[in-house]
Amino acid sequence: MGVNNELVRLTATEAVARLRRREISPLDLIDAAAARIEVVDGKVNALPIRFIDTARATARRFMAQKPPQDPPPGWLAGLPIAAKDYNDVAGQRTTFGSPIFADAVAPANDHTVATLEAIGAIFMAKSNVPEFAGSNTFNTVFGATRNPWNLKMTAGGSSGGAAAALASGTQWLAMGSDLGGSLRIPASYCSVVGLRPSVGRAPRGAGLPAFDSLWVEGPMARNVPDLALMLDALSVQHPHDPLSLPAPRVPFTAAVRQRRPPRRVGFTPNMALSNVDPEVAAICRAAAHRFTDLGTAVEDAAPDFSNAIDTFQTLRGLLFAALRGDLLAAERPRINPSIVWNIEKGLKLTADEIIRAERERSALYHRVAAFFDQYDLLMCPTVAVPPYPVEQPYPTRIGDQQLTSYIDWMFLTFVVTLTGCPALSLPCGFTKDGLPVGLQIIGPSHADSAVIAAASLLEQVFGIASRLPIDPVPA
Repeated sequence: MGVNNELVRLTATEAVARLRRREISPLDLIDAAAARIEVVDGKVNALPIRFIDTARATARRFMAQKPPQDPPPGWLAGLPIAAKDYNDVAGQRTTFGSPIFADAVAPANDHTVATLEAIGAIFMAKSNVPEFAGSNTFNTVFGATRNPWNLKMTAGGSSGGAAAALASGTQWLAMGSDLGGSLRIPASYCSVVGLRPSVGRAPRGAGLPAFDSLWVEGPMARNVPDLALMLDALSVQHPHDPLSLPAPRVPFTAAVRQRRPPRRVGFTPNMALSNVDPEVAAICRAAAHRFTDLGTAVEDAAPDFSNAIDTFQTLRGLLFAALRGDLLAAERPRINPSIVWNIEKGLKLTADEIIRAERERSALYHRVAAFFDQYDLLMCPTVAVPPYPVEQPYPTRIGDQQLTSYIDWMFLTFVVTLTGCPALSLPCGFTKDGLPVGLQIIGPSHADSAVIAAASLLEQVFGIASRLPIDPVPA
């Protein structure tokens, strides 16, 4: 089967428009994706779990149904899509990248998958992930996912398989999730767009603590209009997710068409917290200042993020203990040592440490809210370092700074997680070695539309999105 490059190169928005007009069928896109997977995924390893024949059967049933007379915002019209291997797809494996769950088969769709299926997505594969969590996508079940821009480098994580699939043209949209940066970091590393939406914007599965506000589900796409389309598809209030929100009155796809630039934005290279690679900082500063061409005031300004690193480490440990603490006694030898460290950190927390973290988080939120009384947006690099060799589990230094844990280098994303604010990673340039760099755009609480509108304007200025998809680069 040859690759239909015309279909592979369509944006998701274009593909859905053609599906709605019946110019192409879901089967056409499944076949195009399957052929592209055969050509490139042996090098990238983005989609190790595939159920293409099942997707074809689903597509035939879908095509036999009458389409809605008045499609809702986000109607995907039979677009093939990949789920993340932390999400349950009925009848398929959910491994979490762990040998403990290597053969576990999900009996039903989780809430996020069911939401997308109900609005016209057809699942055909699952994307690779790190074991349980992390920002380098490798595991002992399926191996490492490689960066399509340079196959020697990591694609990031934990939504690394999703980002690499988008960049290499095997998917038009992909699911992701984000705790400490898992949508934003791989988006930055693979030159795609990833949004950590506001808490409650997308329904979450029952496998997460019901009232946790650190872990969110969200969209990943090759460009901002496609991302807005997927966020519309995800925006459903679900009775089994107590934090989920109703769909917005104005669809997110309408935000893409907004042409009014923000009035005043802040930029910071490092949140005054830690080191950032100088080349990354310079690329992001130059990118942020492109807003001045649109009449926006760009100032060196940021909220006070003091104590945010320790606060996140404490609350992440607490969440890991709640999610995976029961595995430790029986399965310790089969769990990645970094995950063991995180679980044990949570299990050893004292009441005073947890109370202090909750107080610090609340104080941080109010400082951030006060900042957004004066500024429309905050911008900074998405990641402190460019993509690094895939064989390296995680960076241990930034310049002359020695790092102390496996997540220290992710500080620019995880401190934003604490605020609950929407944050988007937008491709903004490349290092001298040709490695992608992302600009993180952060908005006030529940201002997802404003973040998307700003990213859409900058995306047009940067002109990078048209470079996707790419053939894997073996450099």
